[in-house]
Amino acid sequence: MFKSYAIALSIIAALVLQIMPMPHLADQFRPDWVLLVLCYWTLALPNRVNVGIGFLVGLVMDILLGTSLGIHSVAICLCLFVLAANYQRLRNYSVWQQSVVIGILAALYHVVVFWIQHLLTDVFFLFTYLWPVLTSMLIWPWLFLLLRKVRRQLRIS
Repeated sequence: MFKSYAIALSIIAALVLQIMPMPHLADQFRPDWVLLVLCYWTLALPNRVNVGIGFLVGLVMDILLGTSLGIHSVAICLCLFVLAANYQRLRNYSVWQQSVVIGILAALYHVVVFWIQHLLTDVFFLFTYLWPVLTSMLIWPWLFLLLRKVRRQLRIS
C-alpha cells in the first residue's frame, strides 16, 4: 500500500520541510526541498512526475507560503521542463555533477521567483536570496541517495 503513495508522501514531506518554522538566521539557508524532491522524481520517473505535477505542487506551495498564485508554479514548471528535456543525459552524470546541475536549476528557480515578485510587488534583490542554491547543491547527493534507496526498496517504477 505504501508503494503506491511513496511519491506523494515524499512530496508532502518536502512541503512540510519547506514551511517548517526556523530561526531567521537559518531560514535564509533553507534548501528548496520541494524543488529537490520534484527534480529527483522527474529524473527517476519522468513518466509519473512531470511538469503537470510540478504545476499542481507549485500552486500548493503558493497557497502554503501566501504568495501570489502561480509564482512558484511557473518557476517549478520551468525547472522541471529543462530537467525533463535532458533527463536521459543527466541520469548518466555522477551525483556530484548532478549537484551542479541542480544548483543551476535552483538558481533559475530563485531568479524566476524574484523576477515575478519584482514585477508584482516591487521587491528588491538581495544576495541572501541565493543562499538556498548553495544549500540545495549540498543536500542533493544525500537526498538523491535516500530517495533512490526508497524507490529501489519499494520497487517503484
